[in-house]
Amino acid sequence: MKWTIGDITVTAIVEHEMTGFEVIMPAATPDRIASAAWLCPDFVDENGSLKGAVQAFVVETPGCRMVIDTCVGNDKNRLAMAQWNQHHGPFLERMRQAGFPPESIDFTICTHLHVDHVGWNTYLEGGVWKPTFPNARYLFAKAEFDFWQEALKAPALSLADAGNPTELFSAAGDADTRTAHADSIQPVVDAGLVDLVATDHVICEGVRLLPSHGHTPGHVSIALESRGETALITGDSIHHPVQIAFPDIRTHLDFDGEQAEQTRLGLLRDAAASGLLLIGTHFAAPTAGRICPHGEGWQLVPDTND
Repeated sequence: MKWTIGDITVTAIVEHEMTGFEVIMPAATPDRIASAAWLCPDFVDENGSLKGAVQAFVVETPGCRMVIDTCVGNDKNRLAMAQWNQHHGPFLERMRQAGFPPESIDFTICTHLHVDHVGWNTYLEGGVWKPTFPNARYLFAKAEFDFWQEALKAPALSLADAGNPTELFSAAGDADTRTAHADSIQPVVDAGLVDLVATDHVICEGVRLLPSHGHTPGHVSIALESRGETALITGDSIHHPVQIAFPDIRTHLDFDGEQAEQTRLGLLRDAAASGLLLIGTHFAAPTAGRICPHGEGWQLVPDTND
């Protein structure tokens, strides 16, 4: 899928299609999901399960080309999600087929440093993790990077001591975070390719970071503007369109659920007022649309415009 915002184009490169996003959103009950009929069939399957995706976006401006979020990656040990663990998929081939060889990328931006947003920062060759985009500057929000540097100093959670599924998931997630730092973040730091930037950093004309904290302490979204047209790539400030219908629905992955909810409300109000194109990082196809009032919340009206 591709969208045009003035002189800027955004192309989605899908790595995983998934269902079951309600697992991380306890307040997304079957009754609430069913009451937002507009979610079907694009964002809810026939069993009432929330559909989504892990995908990257290639953003092209007249002056540069960048990748927003780099998914899970191949050959990575990811214990919390069986679908992601030691995955071997055609993500890079899909990028090349779309006309984006890794060598052509000028910037790589991670909206935050969770494992499904950093994986293709690197690839495995000869037992060594190497930068996937060798000519790119890798941009991390300094607040986000510093938070994880400090958090990783805490003792690791023990898988062996996990006494229930919730504790097991938390321990696996902690292990994955530590592994992702080692295989997807530290190698590009060591290669001298990383720039730590402010959460409102301007990447190039028409593309800037927008602070959207809550899901993580330094989380950012990506604001696009060209020829009077605007768009926003959400990152995980809005995980799923069910949170457009019900902005109070939080995920148990949020660092600060209250802040994440207030951030989401602000983004949705601004999107509805401005008419910008909202592009959801984890949204299933059609992935992007305009925010319109609906009931006590809002509705995403799809806009493919490719």
